[in-house]
Amino acid sequence: MSLLIRSATSDDVQLILRFIRALADYEKLSGEVTATEDQLRRTLFPSDGAPVAHCVLAFDGPAPAGFAVYFFNYSTFLAQPGLYLEDLFVKPEFRGRGFGKALLLHLAKLANTRGCGRMEWTVLEWNQPAIEFYESLGARRMQEWQICRLTGESLARYA
Repeated sequence: MSLLIRSATSDDVQLILRFIRALADYEKLSGEVTATEDQLRRTLFPSDGAPVAHCVLAFDGPAPAGFAVYFFNYSTFLAQPGLYLEDLFVKPEFRGRGFGKALLLHLAKLANTRGCGRMEWTVLEWNQPAIEFYESLGARRMQEWQICRLTGESLARYA
């Protein structure tokens, strides 16, 4: 294994979208992906202003192995920034070889460097391999918290 993790660039948008679609397939949510290359380019690599999220890519030599998308949020309780991991995905042929752990630890180091008080993410309740992996690293599931979401028509109603 020749592991390399690097920040994505605008030249990687096509690869990022392929990873997003592969993750959606794995999570049985393919029908929910509406992202396009242009949208990703505008939000991750804007020509003016700050990106709304960031992406890192993992490679085994020249072969793309996985990705992680994250953004910074804020904890009022801690009065510190936090790092929120939106997506983490490793292609099936690269699983069990340390790529997921390397991506997660890369972001944990980044969170520490940026003075974050926490790093958080969600996991689907049926994804037992991911749950066991995260818990093996010391992550604690926040089972008392429930995600609430406004999207589509419900969100537009308040425009």
